[in-house]
Amino acid sequence: MNIFRYQKLSVHKIWASLITIISIVTPMYAQASNTPNLDEINQRGTLRVGMSTFVPWAMRDKQGELIGFEIDVAKRLAADSGWKIKFVPTAWDGIIPALLAKKFDVIIGGMSITDERSKSVLFTQPYSHSGVQVAANKQLAEGFSKISDFNSRRIKIAARRGAFTVQVAREAFPKAKILQFDDEAQAFQEVLNGNAHAVIASSPKPEHEAVKHANSLFIPFNQRLSKGNEAFAVRLGETDKQAFFDHWINDRIEDGWLEQRYEYWFSTLDWQK
Repeated sequence: MNIFRYQKLSVHKIWASLITIISIVTPMYAQASNTPNLDEINQRGTLRVGMSTFVPWAMRDKQGELIGFEIDVAKRLAADSGWKIKFVPTAWDGIIPALLAKKFDVIIGGMSITDERSKSVLFTQPYSHSGVQVAANKQLAEGFSKISDFNSRRIKIAARRGAFTVQVAREAFPKAKILQFDDEAQAFQEVLNGNAHAVIASSPKPEHEAVKHANSLFIPFNQRLSKGNEAFAVRLGETDKQAFFDHWINDRIEDGWLEQRYEYWFSTLDWQK
């Protein structure tokens, strides 16, 4: 009789233990099963990153290797997550359609958060805050120092096609003619050649170019035209990836790593060596 009661007690203890284990494991499983997009990356073992080259966000060094702020960010994200990295260079005006076509997993390319873009993609929290500035031709824009000086039908302003800067230019200079180019270098060259009064781009490109071409370019405004909020972009509905990337961004903000890399690429020219 005592043995039977002992066995009965043991069975009850076993069941109690199983119920406890199930109560712990079930939420974990539910959480894991709710990350299909992350699971796909984990199974592949490689994070595919869509980006477009523009200094100093992403560019090629003398050996042809990709370097820049975005490249550092993407590589650190992949390393912290145990993934390999694959960059998919894409023309800027086609980068969102390429993401939606699943050519890559995420856009990490200095993309500013806008209401219009939010209709097509899901943004993470911002991980950097750049601005928009103007570099003007010294001869064509001599004496220009106010926004109103550039807001005229006779003024031509160059910009990169599909970039946030086009929207800023249209809002700041609604009367000016906006010339759009596929490559940012072409936009700056248009001003250097005297075919446009100014070029609008994300900082620090205008400031850097004004230093390099001090005889031809100048910065007419003391303040930037706008302050951007750059974020990663994933496909709509991919909330598991968004949450994962948000957590990583928050950690790198708190430990100061993002700020340190941003300062290196945007506040110095040490990387030019």
